[in-house]
Amino acid sequence: MTQPASFQRARSAEAKQAREAAILEAARRLGQRRGIREVTLTDLAAEVGMHKSALLRYFETREQIFLELTAEGWQEWSAALRADLGARREATAVDVAEVFAGTLAARPMFCDLLAQAPLNLERNVSLETVRAFKLVTLHEVAAIGAELDRLLGLGEQQALDMISTATGMAGALWQMASPGPRLRELYANDPRLAHAVVEVGPRLRRILTAFLRGTVAGTPTSG
Repeated sequence: MTQPASFQRARSAEAKQAREAAILEAARRLGQRRGIREVTLTDLAAEVGMHKSALLRYFETREQIFLELTAEGWQEWSAALRADLGARREATAVDVAEVFAGTLAARPMFCDLLAQAPLNLERNVSLETVRAFKLVTLHEVAAIGAELDRLLGLGEQQALDMISTATGMAGALWQMASPGPRLRELYANDPRLAHAVVEVGPRLRRILTAFLRGTVAGTPTSG
């Protein structure tokens, strides 16, 4: 098979980086439009304008592409979250829960990726790819944890529990909020099932508020 005329194999490091960036951008577009689970390697190759075999010269698997986007999502969300928290001299558990819930709900594709990463994306890539991804998340978790310590006095494990609860619930709630057209029609036509579709932001805010209130109440005060 011949490659599409629009495709030219990257011949330099700069061209290779540009091609990788184009693939990631294509994955981002398709993921936002369809949901991560619905995007295949063939879809990605077609979106970029190359054959699947050519795409695999740049990324080892479809899962690696989306794991790269998950790492980028962690960095972008962490920066936005810390910018909001960092501008506050003080904050209550309710305030912090609101910021976490709001910044996550505003990033639906990141929420989708958070659910897919442990279920699928980490399972079909090399160990080095998983290691690199985990190191990115560890760095961002530590940076967020420093803000939780400053504002609420949370210890390292408490901060980790908070971040894990927030991101884990965001991923799960997004899946519930995005059931697909057939299921959405079922839920809409049967009032008994209306509860099946949730609003990510409000539900996440309530969960995190309860979590933080309980955690802060159980944290010994210094002095």
